[in-house]
Amino acid sequence: MNTLTDRYLAATLRSVPSPRRDEIATELRASIEDMVEDRTGGGQDATAAEREVLTELGNPDLLAARYADRRLQLIGPTYYLVWLRLLKLLLSLIPAIVGTVVLVVDVADGKGFGAIGPAIVVAMQVAVQIAFWLTLTFALIDRSQTTAGLPEWTVDQLPDVPAHRDVSLADTIASVAMLVLTIGYLPFQHYQSWVHETDGGNIPILDPALWSFWLPALMAVLLAEVVFEIVKYRIGRWTWNLFGVKALLNLAFAVPLVWLVLSDRLLNPALGERLSWLAEGDNRNTLGAAIAVGAAVVMVWELIDTATKTRRQAA
Repeated sequence: MNTLTDRYLAATLRSVPSPRRDEIATELRASIEDMVEDRTGGGQDATAAEREVLTELGNPDLLAARYADRRLQLIGPTYYLVWLRLLKLLLSLIPAIVGTVVLVVDVADGKGFGAIGPAIVVAMQVAVQIAFWLTLTFALIDRSQTTAGLPEWTVDQLPDVPAHRDVSLADTIASVAMLVLTIGYLPFQHYQSWVHETDGGNIPILDPALWSFWLPALMAVLLAEVVFEIVKYRIGRWTWNLFGVKALLNLAFAVPLVWLVLSDRLLNPALGERLSWLAEGDNRNTLGAAIAVGAAVVMVWELIDTATKTRRQAA
């Protein structure tokens, strides 16, 4: 015979352990027949009753999983939170470390900006590998049905209520990242810039003579700003003391920069040999004035914005 019940039983039994198939087949067939009999006893057509009963029982694969006590999720609730915490921890550290190492090695080999792409690709590949192997490991542990001896949760594990912060972590990370990139670019442009000699040699954008004092001094100011951003985040809000320090740091960077530009000491004189438009005095002065005005505008804008935030948060 090939009735709907026979087909339903066959679909269910194919996914249950062999030793239990006869037992489950007998039990399930009896249940189906009882439910169909209850409906036909009320005057319903036998064929329609059988179809409704099987529909109510649902997908035979789901029913087989219940008979076999088999999980239908990749990782069950027992290990899910541990898996999630460990996955977040590993993904927050290892891909970035590996990508940075690849970037440094490629830059040392002279690939310049071309090293950024491969470093990102390697970091993404590492992230995928971590997610795959960690998930596979936890799935196997979950299906082994062994007790891992995980510690029980207690109220002592509850975190403190987070304090309100007027300085966000995202803004701090963005500021620190920009400062670090600027610090890194100063020595980087000395060895790899977008201007090259006719024989392929590198022409630094900034005057190499500035390395005797001014460029290290500017890098020290930028490094002090990194420390300042971290301290500001730890405090969590702007204060007038922080405003004063920020103003001093802005002046310590902007004033020397503007002076170097206006005195025609910032850009490398060798640039004029490759960029003909820069060799002309008027063009060089115009570029210097634009850089000086831009630096002054940025400094004034930051001071106004910082003063506004300080007045609002210190009120």
